Amino acid sequence: MLSGKEKISYGLGAVGKDMVYMLSASYILYYYQDLLGVSAIAMGIILLIARIFDAFNDPIMGIIVAKTKTRWGKFRPWLLIGTLTNAVVLFLMFSAPPALNKTGLIAYAAVTYIVWGVTYTMMDIPYWSMIPAFTKGGKEREGLSALARSCAGVGSAVISIITVMTVFALGMKFSPDAEAYKNSVALIEQTKAAQEKLIDSICLETAVTADELELYAVKIKENKGDEASAALINAAEKDFLEKGMSQALLDEYKAVVTNVAVAEKDSVKAKVPVERTGYKYFSLIVAVLFVVFIVITCAAIKEKSTVKFQSPSVGEMFRALFRNDQAVVIVAAIVMINTALYITSNLVIYFFKYDFNPAAFESNYSMFNMFGGGFQILAMMILFPLFRKFMNTVKIFYASFFMAFTGYIILLFVAVSGTSNFWALVPSAFLIMSAIGMLNVVVTIFLANTVDYGELKNHRRDESVIFSMQTFVVKLASGISALIASVVLAVCNINKDAINGTKLAASSTIGLRMSMTLIPLVVLIAGLIIFKTRFILNDKKVQEINEQLAARGKKLEAITSDAE
Repeated sequence: MLSGKEKISYGLGAVGKDMVYMLSASYILYYYQDLLGVSAIAMGIILLIARIFDAFNDPIMGIIVAKTKTRWGKFRPWLLIGTLTNAVVLFLMFSAPPALNKTGLIAYAAVTYIVWGVTYTMMDIPYWSMIPAFTKGGKEREGLSALARSCAGVGSAVISIITVMTVFALGMKFSPDAEAYKNSVALIEQTKAAQEKLIDSICLETAVTADELELYAVKIKENKGDEASAALINAAEKDFLEKGMSQALLDEYKAVVTNVAVAEKDSVKAKVPVERTGYKYFSLIVAVLFVVFIVITCAAIKEKSTVKFQSPSVGEMFRALFRNDQAVVIVAAIVMINTALYITSNLVIYFFKYDFNPAAFESNYSMFNMFGGGFQILAMMILFPLFRKFMNTVKIFYASFFMAFTGYIILLFVAVSGTSNFWALVPSAFLIMSAIGMLNVVVTIFLANTVDYGELKNHRRDESVIFSMQTFVVKLASGISALIASVVLAVCNINKDAINGTKLAASSTIGLRMSMTLIPLVVLIAGLIIFKTRFILNDKKVQEINEQLAARGKKLEAITSDAE
């Protein structure tokens, strides 16, 4: 019987390792593309290649662990080695020297990210594989697995919620450029105060309204230097002169507006080294916590038995998959669901920073993640059991997809509306993340059912191979979504050097809003079509399969008894 100390210690390890994973998965593209200026396409290719390489690396690490024999066991040595090396690489990955040229940064990102993936696998495989070595099976093993998964969710949620605000706070504390950023913010306040004062004066002296002056300021900030921009500005200026504004007053207002735009753009650039420093120190804190938590795990957990551990090869995974058509359907659904979610999560940080109320970027983004993570966990713990009382799993699957569709449509309308009211985003966060939470539970159930289906169809049970495939396709989805997000960033010209003031150009804004909502919608619809046309394992069919397997088992048992 596991003690409370052992359970808590093992759970702490899950918290630490998923804090590290979430930091890398959610912020590496933003760090290198937006803060260091690495090409979005280059980063997308790096992330995709690294994920695919990482997925193929899993079976290799499994073989190495299986052949390890030490007096400390076969799992704990690799757990410690992987943790220590991964923590060091994590820090290096978020400490890229900004003095490197573009080629040097691409090489640095590629090497550190691929090595990070290898060392993470070195730790992750033995962490989950060691459960049979210190549990007795049955409810004890299931309970510990569930606890570890829950703790892993806590680790991911913590990083999603605190990263942006903590990074900024650490950057302001330790960056040598913090003072320059403070001065740039003060300059914005001064120039905006001058603009407001001048607007009041113009409105009193002329027939020009404050709204017209604000719209003119937007046109000045979005001026691309082309004929169309010049025509819009000239038309507004002609209207101002006709409404009683003098040329001198117009020139003064235009100069003030230009000063505000320059101050805002300079402030965004001044913030970049502050954020870079913040990520460096934040990754150090996360790395240290990761090591501490895993050391606690290794110290408290003793391998009580020798287990035969074998990781399936990539070939075995694919052979088992393609022998089982229902497993193919569910794997495709997993790819679609995770790709849609990761596309949104990769792009939404840019939405908050450059589109939706940039002045409140850190707080709004952190709150959005807090609500989203909370909704996802509550959906798995409360909403799914509630729905299960009056729906079968297939109906829950369809209901979850409908919720996700509705959430994305609401998110699209909110984004297009141009509102800066954070609470308008909460309904879409509830619908999308609750749907994702329930879908994660449902597809896991479906995947388990495909094991029974495969046993009936192929006369062999491939549960370990099929479930290993789940890890493979989640990593693949992560790589695909990173590449798609990178292409969006490149095509829409979304980066710190392409902004007007603190906001993106109108064309980039529209592209970002459409991409983070419509592309995931298309991906989800594709997944739904595959599921609707190919999936047959409803509750009735699963019951029939179980009955047939039971009958087959009794028949084999009878044959064996007769032979004896």
